[in-house]
Amino acid sequence: METESEPYVRLATLRQLHRVVAELNTARSLADTLQTVVDGIVVGLGYELACVNLVRPDGDLVVAAFAGDAAAEALITGRVGSRASWERRLTMGENWDGLRFIPHTEGWVLVEDDVPQWHTDGPDPRFEDEWHPEDRLYAPMYASGGELLGVVSVDRPRNGRRPGAWGREALQMYAFQAAIAISNARLRANMQRALVRLEREQQALRASEESFRQAFEYAPSGMAIAEMGGDQHGRLLRTNDALCRLLGRPASVLRRYSFSDLVHPEDIGTLLRTSAEGGRAELRLGRRDGTYVWVSLRNSVVADAADGPRFLLTHVEDIEERKRHELQLAHRASHDSLTGLPNSAELRSRLGARLCRRPQSVRATAVEALDAAFETRPAAEGTPGGHGGHGGHGFRPDGFPEPFEFPGGMGGMGGPNGSAAAGPYDHHVHTVAPATDIDDGTKGLAVLFCDLDGFKSINDRFGHHTGDAVLIEVARRLTTGVRDGDTVARLGGDEFVVLADGLGAADAADLAVRLRNAIIPPIRVDGRAVRVGASFGIGWASCGMSADEVLRSADQRMYIEKRSRSKAHRRAG
Repeated sequence: METESEPYVRLATLRQLHRVVAELNTARSLADTLQTVVDGIVVGLGYELACVNLVRPDGDLVVAAFAGDAAAEALITGRVGSRASWERRLTMGENWDGLRFIPHTEGWVLVEDDVPQWHTDGPDPRFEDEWHPEDRLYAPMYASGGELLGVVSVDRPRNGRRPGAWGREALQMYAFQAAIAISNARLRANMQRALVRLEREQQALRASEESFRQAFEYAPSGMAIAEMGGDQHGRLLRTNDALCRLLGRPASVLRRYSFSDLVHPEDIGTLLRTSAEGGRAELRLGRRDGTYVWVSLRNSVVADAADGPRFLLTHVEDIEERKRHELQLAHRASHDSLTGLPNSAELRSRLGARLCRRPQSVRATAVEALDAAFETRPAAEGTPGGHGGHGGHGFRPDGFPEPFEFPGGMGGMGGPNGSAAAGPYDHHVHTVAPATDIDDGTKGLAVLFCDLDGFKSINDRFGHHTGDAVLIEVARRLTTGVRDGDTVARLGGDEFVVLADGLGAADAADLAVRLRNAIIPPIRVDGRAVRVGASFGIGWASCGMSADEVLRSADQRMYIEKRSRSKAHRRAG
């Protein structure tokens, strides 16, 4: 009879299996899928009880779904069995082509382990294939890679017998399809979590970008984003309103430039030395009207993504007022408050910049000093003749001496033929003085010491206000009477000093006469005319002398010149 009904059993089993497997594909979440698995076993495969034990991330198995008995479901759902206990069960009993059957004659040893269990009472079987209440049948579910996903546990077949070949195969096929459904449900759940996480990250990113945009656009100080690397390195990509207002240029125009296009020519070196990451610099940027504004730059590097392109974020702060204040303080420290001329400290600084401590015993002539300096510099570095385009004075346009270096023996340390090694003072063009007061063609740095004649009587008679006005006017006349590169300084009181480079003895004498004649004309103060004279002493700066020694020499010559003239003659000029 069993054999005759086998085709019917097969067809009925396949129909039931098809129906319950179809139900697996309708579940939306993992929890729904697990419940559908156990419901399908109870409804379609002929078992009264079924549960799914799902592998957790820590490896243990939890009862995730139960069907067939509400009391049993409430008792064991959510309870956990250790992985070791389950592995023990899956190696015991009989292997039914992937299923694991543990008869009641062997299962008694499992009563005390930690796997959640539920048994129903019933009579002992009367036949060999009759189901015993303590029989156990498990269907392990594996992922495509062989990983254990969980175990389906069934109990109490409705026909009261152990499943036959087709019943076992149906349960095995169902467990295989259930494993696929669970894997898909997990994949969907992971995808949903990933999508939710991605959406949150995108929301956070959008919020962060909006915060950055608002902070960038509405920052009270200038900000800019520039390209890093490539052919367009440094080109401005984005600027905020504050920077546009500071430079007087719209954002569309600024995108054509880089900071190197806008920086003051004297500050380009400062900009190039400023590092991209954390670099700071104070320099001048050009405005649309052609003026320049002092700014403080602070750089940082930002990236669109972890491996995306990097950009340079530059914070631009207007420090014009601070710089103006600093320059005013520096000017006050180095200039006379009454006349605005360089003061004594600034005069000594400028004079000292031209002098080295070369001993007098090794002084070279002017021709030897220049020959030694220019013999090591190619003519191509400056104007024809190798004078560097600065008039042969050994000064750069910024007022500092040219950094010449000499080969062995130059500059008087062994003669122009280079017979000796370079000396410790041969680092610039040495300042030399004419040998006598007779003009022999030697050019040097003339120091004209000026002392006003008759100033004290004006100060005593008409007061300090008139005296100050006279000093201011004398300072103006002296400044007007010299060249642009010369220095007029006030030592204090009624004493002034003029530094004039590149003069011979006759040139210096002529300059002293011109300046004296410029001072003599009456000076009108508060409606009255007053007159002062001037006595000049001409000294010469020379390497090996200190600034004080040079000034003392010029001062002594001034007093010699003053004593050589009568008082009336001094007042008349």
